[in-house]
Amino acid sequence: MVPPWPGPVKNSFHKGLSSNASPVRRCNYVSKATTDLWGRLFDEGYRADVAIHTDDGGIVYAHANLLGMASPVMKGLLRQPKVSRRPRTISIQGFPYDAARVFIRFLYSYCYEEKEMEEFVVALLVLSHLYAVSPLKRECEQKLEDGLLTKENVVDIFQLALLCDAPRLNLICHRMILKNFKAVSVTEGWKVMKQSHPTLEKELLESAIEEDNRKKERIRKINERKIYLLLYDAMEALVHIYRDGCQTIGPCDKDFKENKDPCKYVACKGLELLVRHFAGCKLRVPGGCIHCKRMWQLLELHSRLCADSHVCKVPLCRNFKERIRKQSKKDEIRWKMLVKKILRTKKIAGAPFLSSGVVSSLWQ
Repeated sequence: MVPPWPGPVKNSFHKGLSSNASPVRRCNYVSKATTDLWGRLFDEGYRADVAIHTDDGGIVYAHANLLGMASPVMKGLLRQPKVSRRPRTISIQGFPYDAARVFIRFLYSYCYEEKEMEEFVVALLVLSHLYAVSPLKRECEQKLEDGLLTKENVVDIFQLALLCDAPRLNLICHRMILKNFKAVSVTEGWKVMKQSHPTLEKELLESAIEEDNRKKERIRKINERKIYLLLYDAMEALVHIYRDGCQTIGPCDKDFKENKDPCKYVACKGLELLVRHFAGCKLRVPGGCIHCKRMWQLLELHSRLCADSHVCKVPLCRNFKERIRKQSKKDEIRWKMLVKKILRTKKIAGAPFLSSGVVSSLWQ
């Protein structure tokens, strides 16, 4: 079963502007002047003692002390003693120079430009995991959740979330895949996953089937509940017609007028037509006419809900009460289940035709 959608992530960042007026996200407990100073230290490379090499031949200069404090992994890589005046070197393989530069700059000021984050969010997510930089990892997850996660990249991000130990992001991707399964299953990312990770594809397919079955079950229950509500409304309208009268139909001692206000019972109009048909049909025996059969069923259902058949004005109520005692156990169980479901759906504590004693007896 898929867990519920996770709540919003709380972090300590807010939006600001970098020195070149590009939008950034800034730590709210450090002043802008301080973060700008750290940014300048990185940009100018003043007394940098570490050279970080990338696969495409780029070099990012940084400061060992700051790198070691920001990342425990970097700290371990920089433990080797310095044997010359040359900067110590670190290699970041598998990532372009620009992505590595954005990553290292974040370690200085915990700031980034929005455009760079949008371009390198996947690379930054992996780098933040590899070098144990939790604040950047949270930022990447938040940016993906806020809009950078799409149908086209969700499969790739889903696999990265598994590799990068990001359970929240993994859950969000998983739910997005299931919600948009048809669109996601034809993307290039899905095709690549099918070739490289067939087991993962199988698990997602099983989850999709399970989710589809749950969706169908929810729809079935909703439709079933609508039917039970309609039956309850029909029971109310039936009592209303035979006890109070409605519009042009009801007890003989009632005075009916055509210009009466509209009836508050939703099912009354349809039930009025059914009652008129039942009164004049020549095939009124059970099974002879489909409309009459429906009326017989409604009358029996009413008798099972009726609080007192001796004073009830609905026809045949007492007759059905006596007939119930002679029914087979199978029919009794079937009717009792129907009544229970109607009661559960409407949550009836009492009704014009139902007493609390009847409700209690039905659940025994």
